[in-house]
Amino acid sequence: MTHNLLLVACIAQSVILLALLGWLKPLYDQAKRANNAPEEAEKRVRQEMELKVNAMLLEAKEEALKIRERAEAEAKEKLGQIHKNEERLTAKDESLETRRVQMEDRETSLKEEVKRLAILEESIGKKVQQADDDLRKVAALTKDEARDLYLNQIEGEFAEIGLRKAKEIEAQAILEAEKKAKKTVLDVIQRSVVDYVTEATLAVVELPSEDMKGRIIGREGRNIRAFEQVTGVDLIIDETPEAVVISCFDPVRRETARLALMNLMVDGRIHPGRIEELYEKAQIEVNRMILEAGEKAMERANVPGLPAKVIETMGRLRFRTSYAQNVLDHSVEVARLAESLAAELGLNTEVAKRAGLLHDIGKALGPEWEGPHALTGMEYLRTIGEKESVLHAVGAHHNEIEPTTAEAILVIIADSISAARPGARRENLENYLKRLTSLETLANSFEGVDRSFAVQAGREIRLIVKPDEVDDLGAARLAHEVATKIEKELEYPGQIKVTVIRETRVQQVAK
Repeated sequence: MTHNLLLVACIAQSVILLALLGWLKPLYDQAKRANNAPEEAEKRVRQEMELKVNAMLLEAKEEALKIRERAEAEAKEKLGQIHKNEERLTAKDESLETRRVQMEDRETSLKEEVKRLAILEESIGKKVQQADDDLRKVAALTKDEARDLYLNQIEGEFAEIGLRKAKEIEAQAILEAEKKAKKTVLDVIQRSVVDYVTEATLAVVELPSEDMKGRIIGREGRNIRAFEQVTGVDLIIDETPEAVVISCFDPVRRETARLALMNLMVDGRIHPGRIEELYEKAQIEVNRMILEAGEKAMERANVPGLPAKVIETMGRLRFRTSYAQNVLDHSVEVARLAESLAAELGLNTEVAKRAGLLHDIGKALGPEWEGPHALTGMEYLRTIGEKESVLHAVGAHHNEIEPTTAEAILVIIADSISAARPGARRENLENYLKRLTSLETLANSFEGVDRSFAVQAGREIRLIVKPDEVDDLGAARLAHEVATKIEKELEYPGQIKVTVIRETRVQQVAK
């Protein structure tokens, strides 16, 4: 019983305990939750604190980065300023160095100036002493003796100065005169430009067909013999197709024969009688051409009042050549040049241009007039009644007589200018080759000459000498001797320059 009661009591106690447990569990859970709430709050606070700390660290890092960038920029700016200061200091150093060098140079020049002044002072002292001595001497002289002594001293001191000054003035005057002369000549040449057509001693006549050669020759050469006998020319008929050549040194006869032959071919009747008839007509035509050429030349040169005989004689120069230059065109050009030069220099233009036009009239005269063409032309014009001033200029244009008037000298200058124009004069090939050969042969005849070369169309001869036989002084002497011999023995237009070349060559071979 007791045991049961104890069991019941235990069961009851267990039930009560269970009930208590069932009632207390919610309270326990609530109490437990209450106990856990501060921890969670603490955890949230801790997390928020960590977030704030991280945010503050981030801001601190950003601020530090900004501070660092500002510091670097300031450091860079200061570094640039330091570089500028260094450059400025370097420039100042260079400037100071330059000034130092200048100061040293100035100091050196000042020292030299001091020395010069010392020498000058010494010289002045000597001159003062000399003056004192002179005064002592003068004190014992009369007035006239003192004056003469003084004048002699002045003359001695200034004689050399006057001579030097005179030479300077003379050189300056010559230089100015040469400049003015060149300018005047160039102006005149530019205003007197003409064209040149090369002339020759041959006339080529073109034939209509090759059969015409046989007709010109005629049976057994009858026609060609008659033609040459009547006209006084040589008729050259060779293998040149459809052409014959008329050769004659008389330009008037050559032109007359050419016209006669042309008329014969046009007429078609070629026999001795017809040749004589057409030659007479050709002579009339050539005479008309001569007179017309003389009148045109007078108009072109603006020289009125020439006698008819002179005009006809001048017209014959239309068919005359000199070194392939037409003499009538040359005469007109000389007249223009002489007139322009006279106008520039204030001389007599009428005399200058008249003499310039007539200066070569002697070339148109026949064989009955013997002597140089300048003198024969002067004598021919004297028979016509020409003025003495014109006669003198015509006769002196090649220096056969001494030119004594300014107009005569102008004609010589104008003649040289006209002949020296490029293309104005030309030698034939044979004469050209002979002249070059003779020039080289003459140069090779001197001792010590290794070889020689004629260059620039014979206007220069170059001699290469043997250096072991001819020294520098001998080279100069050789050039003078060659030039002198050329002047004595050769005939040539213009001038010939002699150049002597002496060189020494040393060679070695590197092995």
